[in-house]
Order: sequence, then C-alpha cells, then structure tokens
Amino acid sequence: MKKALAIFVAVLFVFAMASLSFAVEEKKAAPAPAVEKKAEPAKPAEKPKVQQVTGDVKAVDTKAMTVTVTKMMKGKAEETTVTVSDKTKIMMGQEKKALADVKAGDKVTVKYKEVEGKKVAKSIAIHEAKPAEKKAAAPAKPAEKK
Repeated sequence: MKKALAIFVAVLFVFAMASLSFAVEEKKAAPAPAVEKKAEPAKPAEKPKVQQVTGDVKAVDTKAMTVTVTKMMKGKAEETTVTVSDKTKIMMGQEKKALADVKAGDKVTVKYKEVEGKKVAKSIAIHEAKPAEKKAAAPAKPAEKK
C-alpha cells in the first residue's frame, strides 16, 4: 500500500512540474503581442475636468456668445469669461432659460471645460434673489390701526 501511495505521489509531482514548465513557456510567448500594441497610435489625451465658478455676472455678449463672471477671491475680484455653446444648459431653478435671460448682476454658477484653450460652458445655473433681498426691495407698508 505504501508503494502504491509513493508511486501516486511521484506521478502527481511529475505532472505538476510539467504543467509549470508549460506555464513558463506561455508567459515567455505572451510579451510578444505587447510589443505590437506599442506600435498602435497613442490614446487621446485625458478628458478635461469640469471646473466651476460661482459669482456675479459682469457682462453678457449675445453676439460672441460669452458670459463674464466676477468672483471675489481673498478681497480681489477675479474674472472668468466662458463661451456659451448650443449644448450649454441655462437653468433658473427648474426652468430652462436662454442666454438672453442672463443679465449683468445675476448670481450664477457656471460649470465649464477647457477645450483648445477656450472655457466652454456646460451649464449655467442662475440663482434667484433671496427672499430677504426681495423684501428689502419692496417699500415697507405702514401698520394699519384698528
């Protein structure tokens, strides 16, 4: 019985060594296609990241399709001019708006990508005036006497 077990273990050992040698040969052959892959054209550059600026609209040029946003950074006004395309989504709350609806002085959040050196807007969110600002704009009514 011991001899049969010893023969069985020896045969398993031979098969294990044979399979390892075949695996090593396959790994040596595998790098050859990798060299061919290097000959393929390079992958396109990474997609530009979406950036965001929130501030007040300084100017809107409907002919040039641009919006200039002023943002306060450490006490300094920083201007960002973005180009508006046909794909740009302009929203005020849930309502879809047009570039003509964006006015100087509006508070906006613009999400844009830099494409070929231009900042192209993906979306413009127009923020509504706060209720406190609306109340301050309306004249105060005198209290009625009873």
